[in-house]
Amino acid sequence: MLRVTLLQPNLYWHDPVANRAMLEEQIFSLPEPTDLIVLPEMFTTGFTMGAQAVAEPMNLTTFRWMKQMAAQTGAVVTGSYVVQESSNGSARKFFNRLVWMQPDGQYDTYDKRHLFRMAGEDGVYTAGTRRIVKEWKGWRICPLICYDLRFPVWSRNVSSGSVSPDNQAAIGSAFDYDLLLYVANWPAARRNAWNILLQARAVENLSYVIGVNRVGEDGNGHPYTGDSAIIDPKGEVLFRQSDIEAIHQHSLSLDELRAFREKFPANLDADRFNLL
Repeated sequence: MLRVTLLQPNLYWHDPVANRAMLEEQIFSLPEPTDLIVLPEMFTTGFTMGAQAVAEPMNLTTFRWMKQMAAQTGAVVTGSYVVQESSNGSARKFFNRLVWMQPDGQYDTYDKRHLFRMAGEDGVYTAGTRRIVKEWKGWRICPLICYDLRFPVWSRNVSSGSVSPDNQAAIGSAFDYDLLLYVANWPAARRNAWNILLQARAVENLSYVIGVNRVGEDGNGHPYTGDSAIIDPKGEVLFRQSDIEAIHQHSLSLDELRAFREKFPANLDADRFNLL
């Protein structure tokens, strides 16, 4: 079993100190132990194009906070925040960066690939080029960010591992991940798309899917209804919470996932493709 914890907060606008304090209080109030704690997209600030005002270099305050939270809970802590990088006197680059922080201090990062042009995100942040899949407690987990949800090719559950390109059965049977994870600031105006697409990604990828969103209103006046959810590989909603702040803990079964994949191996008929 994988014990997951979803935090659906009402974020303070551009206030990393307040957001870290709020989330820390929620984490330390969890009633049960957990293996994975999931925070929303840009959990220190809300979804902002004001990167210059709020960005942090890697390995400083929020990174160290995540490291402390993971060490003290014994769980992976993950979510995205605004990170800046520069080298050799070059101009700063900003990233909407998810950090995957393990209790032993080992970590990985994923930079949001699909930047939300309708809000100008593509003009402020640098897009990522690398998808990650992390192994944890016997599970393979693929974390993505918000707008990535709309792009099924990037989310596709096909292994890039060691199978012969001529062996269609092997390619079809290889799964890259068991749990697909989206952290988001997905506004109320498009909540229907959020709910539909989370279920679609679960069904088409024969995988559990978790989406973690926020509630409240951001500094630009955009409302959020949360709708954080856990979906099973049949597309059934195991949990969904709307409109209010929420902390939810849930156990996922790898045995049940494997049994369903064996009973309904639609992946064996998957089309081959290469992602350029």
